[in-house]
Amino acid sequence: MLSKTREFEYRWEDFNFLRKISNEYSGIQVPDDKYDMFYSRLAKRIRALKLSNFEEYCNLLKEQPDSEFTEFINAVTTNLTSFFRENHHFEFLRATTIPWLLKKNQATKTITLWSAGCSTGEEPYSLAMTMLENVPVGWEIKILATDLDTNVLHASAEGIYTSDRISGLPEERLKRWFKKGAGINANKVKVKPELQQIIRFKQLNLMQEWPMRGPFDFIFCRNVLIYFDRETKEKLAKRYSMLLDQGGYLFIGHSESLHQLSTDFDLVGNTIYRKKGG
Repeated sequence: MLSKTREFEYRWEDFNFLRKISNEYSGIQVPDDKYDMFYSRLAKRIRALKLSNFEEYCNLLKEQPDSEFTEFINAVTTNLTSFFRENHHFEFLRATTIPWLLKKNQATKTITLWSAGCSTGEEPYSLAMTMLENVPVGWEIKILATDLDTNVLHASAEGIYTSDRISGLPEERLKRWFKKGAGINANKVKVKPELQQIIRFKQLNLMQEWPMRGPFDFIFCRNVLIYFDRETKEKLAKRYSMLLDQGGYLFIGHSESLHQLSTDFDLVGNTIYRKKGG
């Protein structure tokens, strides 16, 4: 069925092709109710490429995938985040995880963690603040932050945000970790170098090979599993476990669960899991 109000001709055949290749690449399941979202996200690409309709865009992806595929994935990837989102996770880090790590890693004085699906950077910067506020001087903190979308990774690495993004943070934290812009940047802030220096931003497709070897002390993978089917969730949970140190923690999103999946994690808090044997 065609919609006469749309700028570009868009058919279910187009949507089915686009969500099929998206799934094959990323593993993300795209339900029927994303039909309109795909149109609104990709209409911008069709306009930019000066194409006439979605069929031409599909043909471009078939015939010249190298030239457009990254833009396509970036366009259909949803990125929604905020500083200290689901704050109970950061409180658990402060009260439970960090004290445990200070004992466990006393010999190396190093803590290594991974923010998988870091989006525009609010999560890894929140993790960096939490670690630097609660880990003694002299310890090394290493944060790996990855995402599928290369555009959001670029924004993450820059660490520049509009003032409304940090409106809910305490004044003490704002003064310690952010620099206010001036002039034309008066409504913006930039995270301080101390935070940026302990984070490595890297592009990563969770469905493909993972170049890092770990072990990580804990992993944040929040609001990522929700996009996958049961088999893929189970596979990812096992891969996360392989990269976690014994007793390491896995933090997932508020609407996610490992319940009824075959994993070697125990539920120890609200959407907080711990690798068995710790």
